[in-house]
Amino acid sequence: MHELSLCRGVLQQVTRIAEAHHAIAINAIHLHIGPLAGVEVELLERAFPLVSRGTIAEHATLEVTRSVVTIYCAKCGNRCEPKRLFICNSCHSSVTELLSGDEIRIENIVLKKRVQTDHVH
Repeated sequence: MHELSLCRGVLQQVTRIAEAHHAIAINAIHLHIGPLAGVEVELLERAFPLVSRGTIAEHATLEVTRSVVTIYCAKCGNRCEPKRLFICNSCHSSVTELLSGDEIRIENIVLKKRVQTDHVH
C-alpha cells in the first residue's frame, strides 16, 4: 500500500513547514491529486489518521481535490481534456504532451499558531 508511504512523505513535508512557522498544530492539509498519479484517494484518507497519530497533524483534516487530465497536441496546438487518453479532441492525433493529471501536490495547509500575549507592567 504505497498510500501509507505517501502519507508519511506528506506529513514530513507539512511538519517541516509547520515547524518553520512556529505552529503548534496543523488543522488542515489540502492535496491536489491527478487521476494518473496512481493514488487510491480512499486508501490515502484511511491511512492518514494512522500516520498522523501522535504528531502535530493528529487532528488535521485531509482534503483532496482531484484534478483532470489535460494534454497539449503538438500537431494542432490544441489544449484539452481528452475524451480518449492522450488523443487530441480536435485532430485526433496521438502526438500529445501531458500537461496535468499525474500530479500529487500539497495545495496548502492550515496552521494553528500559539497566541502571543503581551505583558504590560
